[in-house]
Amino acid sequence: MTSLRATVAGAVALILAGAIWHPQARAEARPGAPAPVFEARNVAGKTVRLNDFAGKTVVLEWTNADCPFVKKHYESGNIPKLQADAMAKGVVWLQVISSAPGQQGYVDGATARKLNDYRGAKPSGTVLDPDGTIGKLYGAQTTPHIFIIDAGNFLQGIPGDRLRL
Repeated sequence: MTSLRATVAGAVALILAGAIWHPQARAEARPGAPAPVFEARNVAGKTVRLNDFAGKTVVLEWTNADCPFVKKHYESGNIPKLQADAMAKGVVWLQVISSAPGQQGYVDGATARKLNDYRGAKPSGTVLDPDGTIGKLYGAQTTPHIFIIDAGNFLQGIPGDRLRL
């Protein structure tokens, strides 16, 4: 459990280093509140539901391969290392791509898989949110933008808030 806390602490450090947390962005997406439920297609076209991961810690990472901050954290290895560490501890790490067709960062499933291979990404999965439904539920504002959902399905906050893992 201590190493899981260290992994989550690393994700929180990443948040503070450039991946912005906006707890006031949406009432549903505030620390301590139940995580907004969603359903989306993954890069293979299969349906993924937040409820599929009940009882597990879930990290949602909004990503955009064209974002300079995303590039920085993937090229340095920060995010892939956090992903691998989290998954080794049973954490589910889902990338969310909320870019719409014709907009910066939009990719299809095949391209998302190729990008992950190229960048050494180690997420549990990648979901496509081209209409921004999940992004709006969570109030995701930037990339990378990370939300941590504990095993009880509650959103966790940043340092100063108590992490319940």
